[in-house]
Amino acid sequence: MKRVLVVDDNQVNRKLAAAMLQKRGWRVEEADNGLTALAMLEASAFDYVLLDISMPGLDGEEVCRRIRQMEATQGLHVVAYTAHAMESEKARIMRAGFDDIVIKPVTMEALMAKLPD
Repeated sequence: MKRVLVVDDNQVNRKLAAAMLQKRGWRVEEADNGLTALAMLEASAFDYVLLDISMPGLDGEEVCRRIRQMEATQGLHVVAYTAHAMESEKARIMRAGFDDIVIKPVTMEALMAKLPD
């Protein structure tokens, strides 16, 4: 069973993504901010992180940079979960260390294309 951490300060966005992934039989945990997400990743192994870009405190780009520096998360598949769809924004997001981007509002098909079984 795949484990995914959904990180978003917006509860509706977190619950929507979590419901889609749970429907696929995945084990989903949630964090509402970057610091909580980093602590959870340090404490437990995940297969994927679905990470919002625009969050108060640590934004998703900074969280991703920190994930890439952590010993415990080497090889972790990190996908940006964002409404920022401009090409220049996509390039900046990818430079932060993300593996891919899912644009909100998300569909099951788009999510599964970025988070393969």
